[in-house]
Amino acid sequence: MPPFTSRLIETADTIEAVLDRLLALEPAPGEIARPARLIEAMRYAALGGGKRLRPALVVETALLFGQSGPGVLRTGAAVECLHCYSLVHDDLPAMDDDDLRRGKPTVHRAFDEATAILAGDALLTLAFDILADPQTDDDPTVRSALVLGLARASGLGGMVGGQMLDLEAERLSPDENGIRRLQAMKTGALIRFSCEAGAILGRASADEREAINHFGAVAGLAFQLADDLLDVTASAEAMGKATGKDEARGKGTLVSLHGVDGVRAMLDELVSEADSILAPFGPRAENLRQAARFIAVRQV
Repeated sequence: MPPFTSRLIETADTIEAVLDRLLALEPAPGEIARPARLIEAMRYAALGGGKRLRPALVVETALLFGQSGPGVLRTGAAVECLHCYSLVHDDLPAMDDDDLRRGKPTVHRAFDEATAILAGDALLTLAFDILADPQTDDDPTVRSALVLGLARASGLGGMVGGQMLDLEAERLSPDENGIRRLQAMKTGALIRFSCEAGAILGRASADEREAINHFGAVAGLAFQLADDLLDVTASAEAMGKATGKDEARGKGTLVSLHGVDGVRAMLDELVSEADSILAPFGPRAENLRQAARFIAVRQV
């Protein structure tokens, strides 16, 4: 097993434990009440599945700058809460209308549509609750930067805006620039922020943060390209969700424009670009180099 894969599994297990505590069925002393059905749906959406790649990027980037510990893990968990919210809402009948996610029924199928909407809403707001809490970092400037960064990556100019463009793509057929913009917002923005968050926690310099943001953007594009490849080459059983839906709906992707071999060549170029971006960090960045390679060649 490649070293990064082992680290990813280890981080996923750790993040699972953090999420399990944050999403406890019973509130901790001093916390407000938790409606049983809502917290059960949130736990169903967030626990027991997923690679936890975004938290892993938070962890590895923070480690690059000498930062680790509970605050880093809480930040990774916050990003994962927001990611899981996006999956719950993307799966809804009004959006992608999916019945399967991570190999099990989607939240609106396991519970009901209204509960799924509220569970997504609650996971979204919990993400910002976690980041704003002093337990995440004792420096309010750092917490503010994390909240602002996640808001921008996930909102109008990020993930939500990208989802709107994705819905429009079913009837507008964007060109290559349009597809790249859509993907950079819908998928890439949260992956880029995952890297940026580690740099914020690690008190990186402005130049270092710029480099890490660039790396995150490259990693985000590579993730989407690999996802598009898997959508046309992998089975639904392997992916744990429906495949072939973009082609069925007539959505343009870089795979439809450049073909499987063309996209694989683009992924090779992105891995090389990631290596170049990380070169100034030397051996300290080896885990992130491996992360870029993992993202480009992943099979699920």
